[in-house]
Amino acid sequence: MDEPQAPDRVARIQEDWRRERPDLDVSPQGVIGRLHRLAGHLTEELCLVYGRHGLSEGEFDVLCALRRAGEPYERAPGALAAHTMVTTGAMTKRIDRLEQAGLVTRRRCDDDQRGRIVALTPPGRELIDQAFSDHIRNEHRLLDLLTPTEASALQGLLATWLTRLEDPPPPDNG
Repeated sequence: MDEPQAPDRVARIQEDWRRERPDLDVSPQGVIGRLHRLAGHLTEELCLVYGRHGLSEGEFDVLCALRRAGEPYERAPGALAAHTMVTTGAMTKRIDRLEQAGLVTRRRCDDDQRGRIVALTPPGRELIDQAFSDHIRNEHRLLDLLTPTEASALQGLLATWLTRLEDPPPPDNG
């Protein structure tokens, strides 16, 4: 059996709120607060790896979306935005920076001369392949802080919760 742990920052905040507002159930802070803090730590750890490759988090995301597209490693800017969950305005800035670095090219769409296509260059593909390998090693390192059973249980819980948030069931109008 695990030994009791000293209260963490979130537990101390909850204790303060329970004292100051005993009329409120602050138990959600135990989950939400810890997830929020964990997300910050994880983002920091992930961005260190992106930075080693000269990439921002957003640039890494765009290069990954192009690489995941498969040969010929290209997508329209709108499709890139959809695959990275950012606005087209933010996508334009990312693509501009990546194009200036020689990691992507832009060309007119063959089917629609008004449309554009963004494609990985050979140096872009080489960079994202190495950066992604390092990224996955880093994710393994971070997840290795949990046992395989804990990681599996957490993955299942997070998947369930995220699905319920992103695809809520229709209201029961019965």
